[in-house]
Amino acid sequence: MLKEVKMEKRILWLSFWTGSLFALAEFFMAIYSGSQAVLMDAAYDASELLIVGLMLFLMPLFHRPITEKLPFGFAQLESILVIAKGLMLLSVTIGLSAKSVEVALSGGNEVDGVQISIFQGIVAVVSLVILIGMRRMNRSLSSPIINMEIYGWKVDVAYSVGMGIAFFASTFLKGTPLEWLSPYFDQFVSVLIVLFMLPEALKMLFRAIKDVILISPEKETMDRIKHLCGGVLEKHCLQSVFYDVTRTGRRIWVAVYFRTEGDTLSVSSLQSAMREANTTLAREFDNCTCELIMADPDADALPSA
Repeated sequence: MLKEVKMEKRILWLSFWTGSLFALAEFFMAIYSGSQAVLMDAAYDASELLIVGLMLFLMPLFHRPITEKLPFGFAQLESILVIAKGLMLLSVTIGLSAKSVEVALSGGNEVDGVQISIFQGIVAVVSLVILIGMRRMNRSLSSPIINMEIYGWKVDVAYSVGMGIAFFASTFLKGTPLEWLSPYFDQFVSVLIVLFMLPEALKMLFRAIKDVILISPEKETMDRIKHLCGGVLEKHCLQSVFYDVTRTGRRIWVAVYFRTEGDTLSVSSLQSAMREANTTLAREFDNCTCELIMADPDADALPSA
């Protein structure tokens, strides 16, 4: 556990310091070039730094054990931070998108396409190196916070490559019938950035909200848990009736209600089935706890699994 905490901190510090350098470079480039698209990228990076700083400060809490007073530990705090980050990115997106539309309606903004394409090419190469390093460091971890950071760097690489190509291509508009698009190209790219980033960001945001209010995980996760636990119960002649699955942050709690085929069940057999279920789930889900609960054979309150 201590090793995981140290590795998470290393990844977050790497993201924080490199993100700080990128944000500064992008702000200076946005001022120098007058590009709304570069400014939007800088604002994204700067807003992410605030959340990464909070993550580093609160990291020890995520790994504290659960207690009677805190049955979920501080796992929900991690989901709340993901929500805060998602909302901050959305607010930055809406604000800068409105600014881009305003600039476009006022006549557009001419920028040096070659200059911006070279800058974005350099950013893309450096971001790719950082992304590869973070993915290697994250091989043995299962952290929503780190997964979101890695996703953010993936977006940075794709965005920088696409933006570099787009601005380089814009230099060929001059002398063509499409030359009139040149002053609006910067705003057009900034809007495309929003359309590219929003779907996955909203998906992560909604997942974090579900985790906070303790709604069961997505169908793919539920189906996988049912498949793994169902196989274990079948081996021990137990029939699953209902799955109560709760996920918040990086922790998953699985309660499987079951019935027996006969009238008796040995304690050792139940303990063996529970150990096997936990071992099976642990191979696929980190920080996952499973318990088997006998359902009332005469009750009809629980729906079928």
